[in-house]
Amino acid sequence: MQMARRMSADENTDNKGSVWALDQQLDQPMDEEAKRLRNMYKEKKYSTLMLLQLAFQSLGVVYGDLGTSPLYVFYNTFPDGIGDPEDLIGALAVIIYSLTLIPLLKYVFIVCRANDNGQGGTFALYSLLCRHAKIKAIPNQDQTDEALTTYSRSTFGEQSFAARTKRWLEGHALMQSTLLILVLVGSCMVIGDGILTPAISVLSAVGGINVGHPKISNGVVVLVAVVILVLLFTMQRHGTDKVGWLFAPVVLLWFLVIGGIGMFNIWKYDRSILKAFSPVYVYRFFKRGGKDGWASLGGIMLSITGTEALFADLSHFPVPSIQIAFTSVVFPCLLLAYCGQAAYLMKNSNNVIGAFYHSIPDSIYWPVFIVATAAAVVASQATITATFSLIKQALALGCFPRVKVVHTSRKYRHQIYIPEINWIVMILCIAVTAGFKNQNQIGNASGTAVCIVMLVTTLLMILVMILVWRCHWILVLIFTGLSLVVEGTYFSAVLLKVNQGGWVPLVIAAAFFVIMYVWHYGTVKRFEIEMHSKVSMAWILGLGPSLGLVRVPGIGLVYSELANGVPRIFSHFITNLPAIHSVVIFVCVKYLPVCTVPEEERFLVKRIGPKNFHMFRCVARYGYKDDHKKDDDFEKKLFQSLFMFVRLESLMEASSDSDVSSLLEQQTKESEDGLFCNSSNILHSDVDLSIASVDAIVPDDSPLHSNNMTSFVPASSKVETDEIEFLNNCRDAGVVHMLGNTVVKARRESKFWKKIAIDYLYAFLRKICRENSVMFNVPHESLLNVGQVFYV
Repeated sequence: MQMARRMSADENTDNKGSVWALDQQLDQPMDEEAKRLRNMYKEKKYSTLMLLQLAFQSLGVVYGDLGTSPLYVFYNTFPDGIGDPEDLIGALAVIIYSLTLIPLLKYVFIVCRANDNGQGGTFALYSLLCRHAKIKAIPNQDQTDEALTTYSRSTFGEQSFAARTKRWLEGHALMQSTLLILVLVGSCMVIGDGILTPAISVLSAVGGINVGHPKISNGVVVLVAVVILVLLFTMQRHGTDKVGWLFAPVVLLWFLVIGGIGMFNIWKYDRSILKAFSPVYVYRFFKRGGKDGWASLGGIMLSITGTEALFADLSHFPVPSIQIAFTSVVFPCLLLAYCGQAAYLMKNSNNVIGAFYHSIPDSIYWPVFIVATAAAVVASQATITATFSLIKQALALGCFPRVKVVHTSRKYRHQIYIPEINWIVMILCIAVTAGFKNQNQIGNASGTAVCIVMLVTTLLMILVMILVWRCHWILVLIFTGLSLVVEGTYFSAVLLKVNQGGWVPLVIAAAFFVIMYVWHYGTVKRFEIEMHSKVSMAWILGLGPSLGLVRVPGIGLVYSELANGVPRIFSHFITNLPAIHSVVIFVCVKYLPVCTVPEEERFLVKRIGPKNFHMFRCVARYGYKDDHKKDDDFEKKLFQSLFMFVRLESLMEASSDSDVSSLLEQQTKESEDGLFCNSSNILHSDVDLSIASVDAIVPDDSPLHSNNMTSFVPASSKVETDEIEFLNNCRDAGVVHMLGNTVVKARRESKFWKKIAIDYLYAFLRKICRENSVMFNVPHESLLNVGQVFYV
């Protein structure tokens, strides 16, 4: 059923005075309900053996991209050949200290500590900031959400530097918008890197065919690379659960191979190359390099590509395991690999194209080629996974259109697959590979994307250090100065190569930025309209228990983004139809700026109005990593929470607060299956519920069975079981899902850019994205769409 109603955004209901006060009293936030749900969360502690095992596994997930950089760095640094050996030594010195300052010191030991319960990336940093200051992307959060176990945040004095920064940030809407734009730009660049990294990694690895057999043309190499990329993206829908165990051994073998070859080349060709560890040669490189030397920094920049993926792919690996893997394996092997290639080029400067493959001893050439290709595939997989993860975070925070998210593994929830994004990235990746046909221009494009992501991370880390870590301003200044000096230098170098391929990530990022920003803008406008046009609860209750209609058997689930108040679609429904369900539940599904919401804290349920109205509100809360299961599981858990609420409400009316508190503490110690096992039997049982007792939903060792609790159970069990029986009968009669389909349009007097954004771009994105009914997996026969048109 589809109904439409036009109204202007400025025609909002003015609920002031006594009606407003009554409305606030009738529909208060769920603070008390949130406090009752307490999760006994304890941070995991890992043994030394477990840390070593996780460090080994992190090699295949985190360091693949960074490890394949030696395939193409020197070629992109000296595309026109090496003019002077001093230039080579200087470039090696810059590579050594870049690896030391950026991946090692900044990311591994500082930025990785800013993870959000194990999750990294720009959106994870933004989520941390959203919890410490009122800069929320979607304004449907309230103090109730701050009671979550995972909603951790720091506290500071009112006169502290952090408090002053917080007030300054909250008091300037322009700064909040700038911060959001900064996050979106960084995220779009990560997506661009997810397109460019597979292209340059696979193309560079397959380029070994051309080195081993010079007669093979470059066109054949490009064709082989495209075939590998097509196979890689085609296999994404199957996930990596079955072959993921191979990633870590492959990458470890790769690091050992490049480290061993590096040592061999240093010993065989030129041991004096080790003098590049002196910082003096960094100074000499910049002094004598001139414009050409400055431009070569764009190639050197590629030695630290993959660093941003290191943070984005942090996943569930503890920070100590990341640090162990980098300091014991990755860092020394990379230094040996670059030094070995430089030693080889000191004697064979004409072989700078394909320097890595030329430096391999002939006896092990083809085995190394196979390992290099496998490592390139693993590195590509890591960036593709990071892209999927980032899109899911953006989707949860209201910054990306609704797309299909498939969890490819039951064991690892971070392994996801997004079909639409997968095919878009594949097409763009193949276009880049076949279009440029060489590593140089793709390297320029990749360097631009990586450099911008690093700058965004630095700017976000400044606020994290102030608001989250409460660091002294001197430490913040030191971190900012060192980071901006290094990254600003690289950024100025990559700007010189914008016309040599560096424009590619800018165009890709611009396209994704328009999509993300327009979607967020339209979503916020739609929410503001629904918030301002919501119906007074006092008016609803003034209609009486029947709501002025015929109450027919069944349960109506009214979906809305509002966590309080009655959405306009409900009043539109009851004023146009003569009947309404016996039980009405206002359901709000919202995502919070947290990594995950524990299952036992997922649902908040409260009663609206007197009991004879049979109206409830249920708020389902999710983190940006949580999976909203598209099956009967959601509806089942919703009704389990509703029945639990009715029972607890009955207990509270007949017992002291200490008794109920004792009960809840006991319940939080049980698993979810144990908590609801008997409740599920009640919900689906044909047995007369009038004889059910409170112990049907709690474990045998619950305080309800103790002597001090049994005295009040008979007094409330009759009322409780009567209502549960009524709710169960209504559920058996049928459940109808009522979804609001709010269409937003720009007013005639709106500015031109606003009309383009709302009437064309946002409308087009809403048309092609997945509908809410599909996201919630609502059966077509149980779906009721209530549409309205709002003008902004």
